[in-house]
Amino acid sequence: QIQDTYYIIAHFHYVLVAGSLFALYAGFYYWAPKWTGVMYNEGRGKIHFWWSMLSFNLTFFPMHFLGLAGMPRRYADYPMQFADFNMVASIGGFLFGLAQVYFFVAVVMPVMRGQGQKAPQRPWEGAEGLEWEVPSPAPFHTFENPPKLDATATRVVG
Repeated sequence: QIQDTYYIIAHFHYVLVAGSLFALYAGFYYWAPKWTGVMYNEGRGKIHFWWSMLSFNLTFFPMHFLGLAGMPRRYADYPMQFADFNMVASIGGFLFGLAQVYFFVAVVMPVMRGQGQKAPQRPWEGAEGLEWEVPSPAPFHTFENPPKLDATATRVVG
């Protein structure tokens, strides 16, 4: 019943797009202080996350209902019975796109320009490993000599 319908589009986007795109955002938010030496504005990051999450769901959740109602994929035109959910999905898509513009303008650009507080060596609780033993941003030659590690291999000794 749902083969080749909008249900497949919704499921595909929930699994692959949300899984990979939100993981990329998480990677940026986690590593940006180490890459740039500058902390981003956490409030703006939270706005971006929630704006993206809500608009993503506003875009793709109605497509499940469209697919269950029988709306086929790859059609340039569709019956008017699908117009309302398509309008909701379209509005969600535009809002999701605007959230990404906000991400680049309000979060990424200030960090890349060096605007913000200087990032500490370990900006996050639980930041363990050799990469967090060097200052932020990491110097070009991270370790001139191989470091001596403690028994857990997470801290430099001496």
